[in-house]
Amino acid sequence: MSETIALPESELILPPGMKAVKPEEVEEQPEQVKATQVPKPQGWKLLCVLIDVDDTYESGILKADETMRTEELTSPVLFVMSLGDMAYTDKEKFPTGPWCKEGDFILVRPYTGTRVKIHGKEFRLINDDQVEAVVQDPRGISRA
Repeated sequence: MSETIALPESELILPPGMKAVKPEEVEEQPEQVKATQVPKPQGWKLLCVLIDVDDTYESGILKADETMRTEELTSPVLFVMSLGDMAYTDKEKFPTGPWCKEGDFILVRPYTGTRVKIHGKEFRLINDDQVEAVVQDPRGISRA
């Protein structure tokens, strides 16, 4: 199922199944835009989505369903979809500014955040201070 999300920048890299549209396209074609089930983060929360886990090992052997589920649960890489209205506004806690922004791939601890599945895709709501690093290319990164 393809979900359409209006984003300010259409060149963002989104996970498979997600399609970015320009805000002006939403206004031009309101009959095609449906209410989204993707939650809007509040306060200090960030809405992130898990990136897809490879279904095969490097050798080409297929992974068991349980192995893939464990890798999803413990994945250290998330994609930042949106930030709550208070995220990174505490100047004492974040004197150098935000640690990440919408469209970043970030590293977090395994099992971090409030987990919710929407049409089979897992999203997580995490606190702004749970971001440990930003990575440009998450391919090949896995829990050690």
